[in-house]
Amino acid sequence: MKARVVYDSVFGNTEQIARSIGNALGVQNEVEILAVGAAQPEQLSDSELLAVGSPTRAFRPTPALTKLLKAIPKNGLDGVRVAAFDTRIATADINSRVLSVMVKLFGYAAAPIAKRLQNRGGELIITPEGFFVQDTEGPLKEGELERAAAWAQRITATL
Repeated sequence: MKARVVYDSVFGNTEQIARSIGNALGVQNEVEILAVGAAQPEQLSDSELLAVGSPTRAFRPTPALTKLLKAIPKNGLDGVRVAAFDTRIATADINSRVLSVMVKLFGYAAAPIAKRLQNRGGELIITPEGFFVQDTEGPLKEGELERAAAWAQRITATL
């Protein structure tokens, strides 16, 4: 199966997660891991599986990833199975009451990524997932790379 993992990363944490996902998917599949700047909308439509991720920035994906997703034609992902992920600070680690309330209201990047993929015709095959960083710039919390690989294995199990 032809799979692609497309990601944007600000501090390198989301790239690490994307590579962990891609490596786990690659055990049984042909996988290409692409940074958002190297991905073209037409490349995404010929994937059988497309996993897309971004760090959460202001409660949503990065502008570069959003621009790429908007550039996919309306039914450009018909027949493509999709998955969405993000990196984020755990709500338990947020030290601001106001920010905690805002997170509850506006959420994280994975849900808007999933919605955009579905709006372009993609079939969401797994619940969007968030992977945790210790602070705004990271590093990833211990065990998150393994959790990302396990999430990828759950994706493979659904195919």
